[in-house]
Amino acid sequence: MQPLIDNARTFGQRPEEFARLAAGQSPEVLFITCADSRVVPALITGARPGQLFELRTAGNIVPPYGSGTPTGEAATIEYAVEVLGVRHIVVCGHSHCGAVGAVVRGDDLDTVPAVRDWLAHAAEKPACTDPADPTVAEAVQHHVLTQLLRLRSYPCVDRRLASGELSLHGWYYEVHTGAVREHRADTDTFEAL
Repeated sequence: MQPLIDNARTFGQRPEEFARLAAGQSPEVLFITCADSRVVPALITGARPGQLFELRTAGNIVPPYGSGTPTGEAATIEYAVEVLGVRHIVVCGHSHCGAVGAVVRGDDLDTVPAVRDWLAHAAEKPACTDPADPTVAEAVQHHVLTQLLRLRSYPCVDRRLASGELSLHGWYYEVHTGAVREHRADTDTFEAL
């Protein structure tokens, strides 16, 4: 914890770098990814403050639209699209994902009921030919595509896609190599950026 505190103490000593941020934000990208501490969107993309609007959930899950109960995820997506006018949404899954792995393996999550209920509510079991693979690469990539389909069910996303004002991107990040792959619709594969 101490290195984090030390950095936080010196971080605000460069106010000239951050003064323009007080005027507001206009990110071009909503970056939806897992809450996993090994996934750091600004590090992966090189983004500076104000460039990414982030939504982090267990398993980078996009809940179904209109579940009857407002969710922070739906509010974040709607705000990014309607108010901030983002032009791109990236759903970025990652290797070694505990949430996707738990779903694929059918892990007993009774000791963490909120996690169990979140995964059951928001994720179908992704296709996986080798559940013993610790990277769960195939399952995570399938899961990313499922989340992209879920995004299309949000009316604000659907409208902006139809007008050509918004693009969706599926990424897969390998925590053990740092490589990033993007889904290519023409080949239905994840390939290096």
